[in-house]
Amino acid sequence: MNLLNIFWSLVIESAPWLLAGYLLAGVIRQVIPSSWVEKQLAEPGFASIAKGALIGAPLPLCSCGVIPAALAIRKAGASKGATSSFLVATPETGVDSISFSYAVLGPIFAIMRPMGALISAVVAGVLVNRFDTEEVIANQENASSVKCCSENQKETAKLSLRERLVGAVRYGYGKMISDTAKWLVIGLVAATVITAVVPQSFFLQWGDGLAAMVIMVVVGLPMYICATASTPVAAGLLFAGLSPGAALVFMLTGPATNIATMGVIKEQLGIRSLVAYLVGVIGSAIVCGLFLNELYQLFAWPLQLSMAEHGSSFPLWRQGLAIVLIGLIVRVWIQPLFMRNPQEDPSPVEQI
Repeated sequence: MNLLNIFWSLVIESAPWLLAGYLLAGVIRQVIPSSWVEKQLAEPGFASIAKGALIGAPLPLCSCGVIPAALAIRKAGASKGATSSFLVATPETGVDSISFSYAVLGPIFAIMRPMGALISAVVAGVLVNRFDTEEVIANQENASSVKCCSENQKETAKLSLRERLVGAVRYGYGKMISDTAKWLVIGLVAATVITAVVPQSFFLQWGDGLAAMVIMVVVGLPMYICATASTPVAAGLLFAGLSPGAALVFMLTGPATNIATMGVIKEQLGIRSLVAYLVGVIGSAIVCGLFLNELYQLFAWPLQLSMAEHGSSFPLWRQGLAIVLIGLIVRVWIQPLFMRNPQEDPSPVEQI
């Protein structure tokens, strides 16, 4: 089967789940106020670390969007551990990537991925607090910033249900797709190439244990890839013979340890926090990967890769959704060409 057919099959398999995930991301954006997030993570101790993981996991933010959000909660008074926990959990998983994981990788990965993200986030946060005990920051500028966010949220609360729904659709199918479109396309193309070119036995030479996971850490560490885009890449690696645990390691380390995030942590939290952060993320990812491999062997679970099932025909409704998804992605690059002023401020609904 040629590359185009493989790519089209993968888009059809993923379109319903991606579109549903993006819409849910928009709804969550409307429901959870940013000021509430900042308030919760400003609490001291382990509670804020756990909350950072639980709040960050479902939030619709990718590797790029989480950085300003994390800086905002840090300036609002969050501890280094809570900030680190939020930085790990948010890009490692999300409602869109969970639904996509279910569609492409099956229910086991859809469950293990957010669980692994929560575990690695908490471990990283605890290690950062343990080895870097610098006082949290809080000043008048930060208080003004929080007050501003609070006022914006009050304006949002005045919106009608219809306006909130419109805002959810605009954010999910606008801002979210705009933030992830490039990396989603890269991920789909990479998965297509891996599936078509790499032999299924290619990764078997590294085994299914620690060696394969270390290789995935080295591959994923510098990559700038969001959770959604890492999903089809992981599926392609699995199809090429990589173990489930090693694929999970790639999906956990890739989004949380890219060069941009590491640079921000070093600058804002310090080198000790960065080292503790990396040890927590990488160590937890490898432990989760080994555990997942044991589960697959113990229960003899089969891999459920939708991208490996290249049927000759698909229902028309799924093909239609695939066309819609492609149209939304293409719009990201075409729309600016027709805008008179691309820097024009968005409408109040779009700012939600």
